[in-house]
Order: sequence, then C-alpha cells, then structure tokens
Amino acid sequence: MAMLSFERKYRVRGGTLIGGDLFDFWVGPFYVGFFGVATIFFSVLGTLLIIYGAALGDTWNIWKINIAPPDLSYGLALAPLAEGGLWQVITIVATAAFVTWALREVEICRKLGIGYHVPIAYGVAIFAYVVLVVVRPLLMGAWGHGFPYGIFSHLDWVSNVGYQYLHFHYNPAHMLAITFFFTTTLALALHGGLILSAINPQKGESVRTPEYEDTFFRDFIGYSVGTLGIHRLGLFLALNAGFWSAVCIVISGPFWTRGWPEWWGWWLNLPIWS
Repeated sequence: MAMLSFERKYRVRGGTLIGGDLFDFWVGPFYVGFFGVATIFFSVLGTLLIIYGAALGDTWNIWKINIAPPDLSYGLALAPLAEGGLWQVITIVATAAFVTWALREVEICRKLGIGYHVPIAYGVAIFAYVVLVVVRPLLMGAWGHGFPYGIFSHLDWVSNVGYQYLHFHYNPAHMLAITFFFTTTLALALHGGLILSAINPQKGESVRTPEYEDTFFRDFIGYSVGTLGIHRLGLFLALNAGFWSAVCIVISGPFWTRGWPEWWGWWLNLPIWS
C-alpha cells in the first residue's frame, strides 16, 4: 500500500491537546496543530532576536557572533537588553519553542494511537538544555552562569568551565555521560551496518531475514538482543547520555566547588590501602 494512501487512515480530526480543530490540519506530509504554529512563532522570534543581537555586536561572522548572558553582578535580576537581557529573552523563547515542539509530537502520537516514546525521549534533550541555562544558574544565584549563544563563545565557555574544576573528566557523572555517548555511537554503527548488510545485498543475492542478523551477533559477541531489543537498548543508551550530561554539569558548582580530582580522595583513603 502506498504510504500516502496509508496515511489517510490517520489524518482525521481529534487527538489535539489544545485549540480543538483550530489548526488541526496538514501541509503536505507535515502535521501543523496549535503547537506547530506556536513552534514556528517562537522559532522565528528567537531567530530574529539572535539577528538583532548580532546587529548590536561588532561582527557578522557566524562563527564569532555571541549573545552573552548577563554579568554575574546582575544575579537573578532582569538585565538591560544590550547587557544580557537579550540572552534572557532568547532563553525563554527557545525553551518555549522546544516544549511546543514536544507537545506537537504528543498530538501526533495521539492521532496514531502509539506510545509517547518520541516526545519523552526528546524531553530528555530539553531537560539537558534547561538544566544548563535555567536550573544551574538558579542554583548558583546568577544568570551569568548560563552558556552564551554563539559557536566559538560556547566552546570557550565549555573549556573555561572545565578548567574551573581542574580536570573535568574526573567528574564521575561526566564519565558516565561520555561512556553512554560513545556506546550509543558504537551501538548505532553496529546496528546500522548490520541492517545495511542484510537488506542491501550484492547483485544476484537475496535480502537476509532477521534470523541472519541474530546469528551474526550470536557469533560476534555471543548474544543478540533481537530486532526490538536493539532499539530499546539504543533508546536506553541515548537517553542516559543526555541525562548524565545534565547531571555532570549541574553538580559542578552548586554541589561541588573544588577540583574534581579531589573528589576521588575517598578512594585513596579506603582502609584497604593501609
């Protein structure tokens, strides 16, 4: 059955969270909905604010454009637009854009009658962003602890935060996050390579079935989680990568203020060494 004719079954009214039938329609293959319109509004507004912020700066070099948060002296107060207030407004708008996009995903799931795995997974990414620009600055008492909006400036911020706590890779939550990120890419490479090898055979050969894929991994690592299991595993790895990356930064400053190598003193002080 052609995909478009199949989709007609699901392109019916209802399933909306807010707005009723107001924006309950599709533009080509894209569902709109109230939250789709809201996402477009906040995305366009945020982009225009970034362009306005670039106009206030001294460069149009896309690598060097920088929208900085307020100075630490402002604390948690509102700052003038040119002195960090623009960063505060963009943060609000960006958060609204991300959340409305997730709610649009919820409405699509409701129409399809499927679970909310996609918006929940995306919610972990939103959580990581909000931790960086809202939760951690709140805990530290100043919006200036958020990261700046810019390419080079953002990388400089990451580097500076790492040096503030000496060797940041000694942060145990950072270790978990990096491990999950690397393992996610490993699992994706293994899974993607296996699928392509099975369904993209050489000329004259037949497409292989999942039992071939299971056999490969049983021969390779002694066990195969199966076609459903690999996607559950991939989701678990990816969500943990995002979650622990948020944890590793939120504990640096609000809960641990010294160099991270010092944290491992408990290991050196274990009685087994004496």
